[in-house]
Amino acid sequence: MKVLLLGGGGREHAIAWKLKQSPRLTRLWAAPGSDAIADLAERPLVNALDPVEVSAFVRAEKVDLVFVGPEAPLEAGVSDAARAAGALVFGPSREAARLETSKSYAKSFMQRHGVPTARAKCVAGADEAKAAAREFGGRCAVKADGLAGGKGVIVCGSVAESDAAVDALAATAAGAALVVEERLTGPEVTVMALVDGRGWAVLPFSQDHKRLRDGDEGPNTGGMGAMAPAPLPPDSWARAKAEALDRTLAGLKKDGLDYRGAIYVGLMLTPDGPRVLEYNARFGDPETQSVLPLLDADLLALAADCAAGKLAPGAIPAKRGACVAITLASPGYPESPRLGASIDLSAVENMADAHVFHAGTRRTSSGWAATGGRVLTVVGRGADLASARARAYAAVARVNAPDLVWRTDIAARPLGRALA
Repeated sequence: MKVLLLGGGGREHAIAWKLKQSPRLTRLWAAPGSDAIADLAERPLVNALDPVEVSAFVRAEKVDLVFVGPEAPLEAGVSDAARAAGALVFGPSREAARLETSKSYAKSFMQRHGVPTARAKCVAGADEAKAAAREFGGRCAVKADGLAGGKGVIVCGSVAESDAAVDALAATAAGAALVVEERLTGPEVTVMALVDGRGWAVLPFSQDHKRLRDGDEGPNTGGMGAMAPAPLPPDSWARAKAEALDRTLAGLKKDGLDYRGAIYVGLMLTPDGPRVLEYNARFGDPETQSVLPLLDADLLALAADCAAGKLAPGAIPAKRGACVAITLASPGYPESPRLGASIDLSAVENMADAHVFHAGTRRTSSGWAATGGRVLTVVGRGADLASARARAYAAVARVNAPDLVWRTDIAARPLGRALA
């Protein structure tokens, strides 16, 4: 199969790495790709956000499968155009992707179809949002309705904090409308599944670490690290499967949405049971970097079967053991990242049971330089979470990049319990 991968971040580097292992792959392009992804894929001059350019490339090169990595091409309608051009597409339609691209749409979807979630109000302006936050006593989550690169949610503990959050998000392009919802408590877990329009198959559970600093302090980010598999208790999974995933799939069918691609369900395990915090209409980042090294299956075959509506339901085979992924970021991230840090990876490149996926770098004559807020995802694999975590941090220690910053407690307390 000839495959066009859309995207160029750490998630797409991991996807390209996994696709490259497929015996079914004959040619791989990545748009825009990156200097690191260029070691695995060709980089055509195609604008990944332009439906016309992507569909023209699909026709000219007779692309068999388009694999959509990030959310922006979905919002731009690229998946619809690529399907119309004759390719299989791993990525939902623009309409179905509104589960991610509009927080108010997602909340309405959950409420209509009985998916357990937080009580919320969807509002059009800052004054209404502040009033809604006061109904929760200021203890709430304020969310920008549109795409915000993983930084469109602010969790508040007081009226002063909620007022400040509303002002901050309302001033952004994504915050023309806002969602204000009650603040839930409990550990978070990510369930990523493949949906083929008929049923779904689930990947190993994972857990993201969204806050910037150790101890889950500081602002939300796009993700400072992840671990897989997350030890989701069987009773919690049974309820999440029945009340979240099954009802979501039934809702998609009832609404006439032919969803084919990855769906990310962010869950909070509250004292009253699992609650859906958010949907993403694609693989998570950095969760993907911790999950794909565990996958004991052909990702290309899975994506093609998913896009064709022929996916085998159930749990996708996974290898024994665990993975821990650690994000290395530019100083000043997420508010004002200072780019350009020099990076030398020579000491980690041949390290066993370790991977480095590039999120925001460019190749230089002396190594690599940082070009983004999130720069690298360093992954360690081991027989269990403790050994995977030790391997990941050993690999981080070999990265020669003194200007980069990272958390030191990724996977130390899976689902809120200290790692033994």
